[in-house]
Amino acid sequence: MTALIEVSLSWLFKNAKGHDAKSFFKGPAFANLQEKQEVIVTAPECGPTNSVLGVEYTHDGAGKFPALRWEAPPQILSQVKEWLLVSEDPDAFLPTPICHGIYLGIPPTKTSVEPADFEVEDPSKSLLKGGFHYGRSRNGSVYIPPRPLLNHGPHRYFFEVIALKEQLDPSLLTATTTREQIAGAIVGKVLGWGMWVGIAERKWK
Repeated sequence: MTALIEVSLSWLFKNAKGHDAKSFFKGPAFANLQEKQEVIVTAPECGPTNSVLGVEYTHDGAGKFPALRWEAPPQILSQVKEWLLVSEDPDAFLPTPICHGIYLGIPPTKTSVEPADFEVEDPSKSLLKGGFHYGRSRNGSVYIPPRPLLNHGPHRYFFEVIALKEQLDPSLLTATTTREQIAGAIVGKVLGWGMWVGIAERKWK
């Protein structure tokens, strides 16, 4: 896509942002939580939530996945059987957030991820070197680095960590499962969640 086309699309869809209401954590699986048990998610190398992502974390650089750390509240920690990690852009001009990556089967003892964890170990099983599995992003890759349209303003990138009280069906782990399939599969299984937000913007110079 040429820069001129991108800028034109940005102008046409300048108000098509903020699709937070259709974010993953707004799905049915989260509707029945009596109170939010917040999982504290941090990105030590990037800064506090709502920090601007360095170029190395975007499509214009190396496209690294941010190193994340998370901590569950004590009242649910012993109940966690699995973690789920979702990355999405709610400010894209499409009607629903773009799924940049979705990762399942993260062991309960694993409470951090590094960029190297997202290298593929076994594509036939959708298995990553971090010991967990990847679902289907919007373009089918393991992870889509941030690349907002030129001149569309700042985009927020949600990195959501969800604590599950039951393990997902093993068949889902190896099937490059979609965001929608996973959203249905976790109904009744969510203990709590939290997120870290990174910001990216591209300007036509």
